[in-house]
Amino acid sequence: MNSKKNLSGIGMTSQRTRERLLGRLMDQGISSMEVLDVIRSTPRHIFLDEALSHRAYEDVALPIGHNQTISQPYVVARMTEAIIKSGPVDKVLEIGTGCGYQTSVMARLAKSVYTVERIRPLLDRAKKNLKLIGLRNIEFKFGDGSNGWEEKGPFDAIITTAAPQQIPESLLRQLNEGGRLVIPVGGDQQELHLITRQGDKFKSEVLEAVRFVPLLVGQLQH
Repeated sequence: MNSKKNLSGIGMTSQRTRERLLGRLMDQGISSMEVLDVIRSTPRHIFLDEALSHRAYEDVALPIGHNQTISQPYVVARMTEAIIKSGPVDKVLEIGTGCGYQTSVMARLAKSVYTVERIRPLLDRAKKNLKLIGLRNIEFKFGDGSNGWEEKGPFDAIITTAAPQQIPESLLRQLNEGGRLVIPVGGDQQELHLITRQGDKFKSEVLEAVRFVPLLVGQLQH
């Protein structure tokens, strides 16, 4: 997948289908033109297996293997909008690289993105996808995302694409003053939280109900 045609898309991955997706996102309340412009210009189909690429611009989560999914575009837009509307985004940490789609959206809006993935084949795939797009402001780590990436912190924002039962203290500690953590929390019933650091205290706001894969500990080489 290295041709301009593949990046721009044809048929069900064409610009027309992307515009329909943007209309759905705006109908659901996404108002940041920065976020909408990035969603419009991000070739989501390259992050999917070819057999699923025709569904790339539907507003749904789709499987990417290893019991993981590429997030629903609305959820990506909602989480990203919550981050950029709340303050500066020079340094962003992402927990759960997956196939790299959320990474690519965030990297177009932040100065630097640091991303951690616990499943080696997904991390390798994400690196290839993001290299194809030409994004160079991303650093990758193979590891347990629940520990964050302390040596690269503190961060202006942390975005988590898997749900723990409870918010990891390690992530809260790696926030800058005024830094924000956007994270789904819970088991069968999950809520998306926006947490802002205010000195040694943390202000929490529930954004909406969501559905994410669980945040698991450990690493998988295969």
